[in-house]
Amino acid sequence: MPYELIGTAAMLLHFAFFGYVVLGGFLAWRFPRALPVHIAVAAYALGIVLIEWPCVLTELENWARLHTGREVMDKGFIDHYLTGVLYPREHLLTSRIVIAAVIAASWAGAVRRLVRSRPAAAPEPAARS
Repeated sequence: MPYELIGTAAMLLHFAFFGYVVLGGFLAWRFPRALPVHIAVAAYALGIVLIEWPCVLTELENWARLHTGREVMDKGFIDHYLTGVLYPREHLLTSRIVIAAVIAASWAGAVRRLVRSRPAAAPEPAARS
């Protein structure tokens, strides 16, 4: 029973993490201090995808799956839960491009709002003769 709870919690955290990676940059539109956190999280996610860094949540879920007698996720969370469900397997690259575009748009909007919200520099007083 505890392994099932751990595995389910890891899966739910995975979905939350994935959602934050894709949409979390939009939080920075309202909360500018969230942008550096989102950049770090997105960089970690990019490392998982491109460099194949180990994902802590995948390891935890696989550990729990192993202890409950369920099959482990061979190719990771995205391949197990999303590929073939949210998009066809042959469109994996397309889905990654769309996700990268959404993240870039969220960052562009966040930076734009940051620039607009900064007070304009006060003009320097004219020198008196």
